Parts: sequence; C-alpha cells; structure tokens
Amino acid sequence: MSETADRWAGQIRAGDVRAVARAITAIENRDPVAEELLRRVFVSTGRAQVVGITGAPGTGKSTLVDRLAAHYRRAGEEVGIIAVDPTSPYTGGAILGDRIRMQGLASDAGIFIRSMATRGFLGGLSRAAGDVALILDAAGKQHVLIETVGVGQDEVDIVRLADCTLVLLVPGMGDDIQNMKAGLMEIADIFVLNKSDREGVDRVESQLEAMLELAPERDGWKPKIVRTVASENKGVEELAVTIAEYHKHFDGTTQRQARKVEHWKRRLIRLAEEIALEQLASGPRAQASLDRLAVEVAERKKDPYAAVNELLSVAGLSKKKRQD
Repeated sequence: MSETADRWAGQIRAGDVRAVARAITAIENRDPVAEELLRRVFVSTGRAQVVGITGAPGTGKSTLVDRLAAHYRRAGEEVGIIAVDPTSPYTGGAILGDRIRMQGLASDAGIFIRSMATRGFLGGLSRAAGDVALILDAAGKQHVLIETVGVGQDEVDIVRLADCTLVLLVPGMGDDIQNMKAGLMEIADIFVLNKSDREGVDRVESQLEAMLELAPERDGWKPKIVRTVASENKGVEELAVTIAEYHKHFDGTTQRQARKVEHWKRRLIRLAEEIALEQLASGPRAQASLDRLAVEVAERKKDPYAAVNELLSVAGLSKKKRQD
C-alpha cells in the first residue's frame, strides 16, 4: 500500500485529474488509503487561497461561484470547486445540482468541480470537505472555492475552514439583518449583495453599514460590502479585487499565522473527536457494550457519566489515557 500511496500522491501533486478524483472518492468513502495520501501530500499544501461562499438558499451562490471561477481562469489561474449539496433522504448521495449549474466550466481542464453530500453533517459542510480542500491545494489549484449547502443561520463551520468567507444576501428575500447577527452575519469577511438590481438593495446595504459601524474590527479588517449581479457577470471583478485585498491584508500581518494556528487547533480537535467516535463504534465488543449501557441508562440502573467512562475504557480511551 505504501508504494501505491507514494505513486498516487505524486500523481496528485502533478495535477492528474483522475488521481485527484480517485483521492476524493477515497476520502468520502473513508478508505484507509486516504489517510496515507493526505499524509504524503500535506507538505505540498498551504498555498491555495480557500474562499467559502455561504448564504441562504436562493441567493445565487452557485452562479457567483461559476462567474468567480471563470474570472480566475481568464487570469490563467487554476481553480478547485467544492460544492456541498443536500443529502438525498433516499440514497444518501448528493443531488449534484451545483455541477448541473456549472456545466459551462466542466470542459475547462484548469477547473476541478466536485459536488459532495452533507451526509447529515450539520453546519452546511460535508465532514470530508476539509480533506478534499487539501487534495485540491496539493494538486496546484491556486483558488479553492467552497460553496456550502445553504442551511441558514447555523451555517458557520465554513469560517473554520476558509481563509476568507463570503456571505451572500439578496434584497427582497425577507433577510432580517438584526435577527441574523448571531449567525451568518458574524462570520463574514466580505458581504456580497447579489441580485443587486432588485428593489430594496439600498436599504439592505444601509442596514449592513449601520451594523458594521457597531461591530469591532477583526484583526484590523472591517468587512466590506460588494454589490453583484452574478447572472449578468456584474460586480464579479470588483469582488475578486476585494478578496485579493483581504488576502493581502492578512499576508502582510502577523495575524495570518495566528489564524492558521487557531484553524488547525479546531481541525485537530475535530479529527481527534472523529477518531474517538470511530473507535467507540467499531468492533462487536464496543457495539455490544454500547447497546447494553444504553439499556442500563434508560432503565436508570446506571448514570450516563459512569456509562461513558465504561464505554471509553472498552474502546481503549479511558479517562486516565485521555488526560495523558
């Protein structure tokens, strides 16, 4: 497996489309070789600019991603797109609506598009999205655009993954900025008023500006507001310039490294949680213990904390080991 992983990793670093596609499939299927691949290509990552695009359904995220990718391609830069679609309740797969809407980019060898199912994962992102972004980064994509599923105010996980987060709003959709403060409104590095040819855009922008006057700067950056009409390719170039300004701002300060450290602290905690959960759920002994303990807790024969400690011990994750 080691030789296979080495050769595969080399193909990924060379930008081989088939190798990248196979790697993403392995990640989604939680194939053991995926971890080896990620280890081998990790040293080649960290160069791509990862941009998250989020917002409520109907704000035009897919169209904006399509136009933004086309803008970067005209500049000769390669782009990776991760479009996270809702999971089908029947098949467990993605509906793939984003790839249908981005068919105009499909023939461009400098763009790699992958739709992924959320598979029930809350926060608007597939659990594998972070690893897929690393693969695209290693494959030489200068920009990785991640379009989240659009689940609304709780869709804040993207801020833990992206270098820059765009929040899309549309006038006339009943967006109440005051009610959104605690969610999407607090994660935006750039606000995009899409479909800005609609009535009411001035009011929405005024509300945003008033809110931003009260909000403190984050690492010396005050979120910008950019108007676009993505369907007509209006404002896309200005948006790309604003994204570049954002990256330049953080590249020129010590805050970039601090943000990267915080980002990886969260990722490492999430990864440790996932590995612990896998160990708890794997093997007949652990599953039998889980079934038995659930019955004992439900019947009030055992408290949940004692049950968890016993379950951790069965899985080889005793409280003493976790403290070490």
